[in-house]
Amino acid sequence: MARYKIIMTGGGSAGHVTPNLALIPNLIKEGFEVQYIGTAEGIERKIITDEKIRYHVISSGKLRRYFDVKNFTDPFRVIKGIFEAMSIIKRVKPDVVFSKGGFVAVPVVIGAFLNRVPVVSHESDITPGLANKLALPYSTKICVTFPETLQHIKGGKGVLTGTPIRKALFEGSKIRGMKYCGFSHGKPILLIIGGSLGSKVINDTIRKCLKNLLNKYQIIHICGKGNVDSSLNFEGYKQFEYVSDRLPDLLAAADVVISRAGANVIYELLALKKPNLLIPLSKKSSRGDQILNAESFRKKGYSLVLEEEDLKEESLLRELDTLYKDRSKFINAMEKSELQNAVEKIVGVIMESIKKKAKA
Repeated sequence: MARYKIIMTGGGSAGHVTPNLALIPNLIKEGFEVQYIGTAEGIERKIITDEKIRYHVISSGKLRRYFDVKNFTDPFRVIKGIFEAMSIIKRVKPDVVFSKGGFVAVPVVIGAFLNRVPVVSHESDITPGLANKLALPYSTKICVTFPETLQHIKGGKGVLTGTPIRKALFEGSKIRGMKYCGFSHGKPILLIIGGSLGSKVINDTIRKCLKNLLNKYQIIHICGKGNVDSSLNFEGYKQFEYVSDRLPDLLAAADVVISRAGANVIYELLALKKPNLLIPLSKKSSRGDQILNAESFRKKGYSLVLEEEDLKEESLLRELDTLYKDRSKFINAMEKSELQNAVEKIVGVIMESIKKKAKA
């Protein structure tokens, strides 16, 4: 029989769900029964139910910073979600709630607070997202990924932990990855990751200078759903829409990586000591969090950074040459990082919140 119960939440994107998967094995080892609260249509439902974790559905509205007709109705969905979350939490009686953020998390965090259940939240980016800003007053502790984030967390609630990395990521095989792609040991391997949906600007630039790149590298290109170009059938160039189970092997095979700068992916690259060139989403299409993430890694010597506005064939080739030439320098910097063992640190914060509640 489980010693503790935990309800986890987070959704809206894979980045708000997969870090929870990294925590679950350690939580179970510590004696936790794990359940999850999410939405009916969110990406979190399939990811979590595939893991055979009990899943509860609530209503929730998206929290937008821009005008949309749904802004008038979604607050009522959030209020409905709070009452639904309160009811689930009252029935399940968890010892603690863990929130990874996203719009579904707000009703759950408030519902936990109203049931007097401690809440541990996690913020991936340097500046807290809107959901975590709203959840902050109701959270017992906020685990953060970047040291810079602590200045944004008031009341002594912030704890620097880093971001949880799935154990499976460390179990990749370079040989399996090369075999899967049909690659040889002749040229180094370049891996390109454009985010879960892919990046048109990165895909287009890579393909414009593909022949130059293939002179130096074998290339694994994860280009996003619907973005595979079947006309580019070159030896040493392997395209994928999306990779899940094989990703650890492809990462193990890679000598250098070009990537967007979402917190989860760059911490995976840090954990695996992969020299990387980051091309963060521009402020035109985001709130600028990837730019801050990338700048933090550049300052620490973990990454080279190329702004999207400066992305051209010439600049990409130039920066990639620098990255490969200086790859040992980046690996050495990453090896000195103290931002490791996030899973153990976060589980420790969760356990401490339970003990504190027991003493109260």
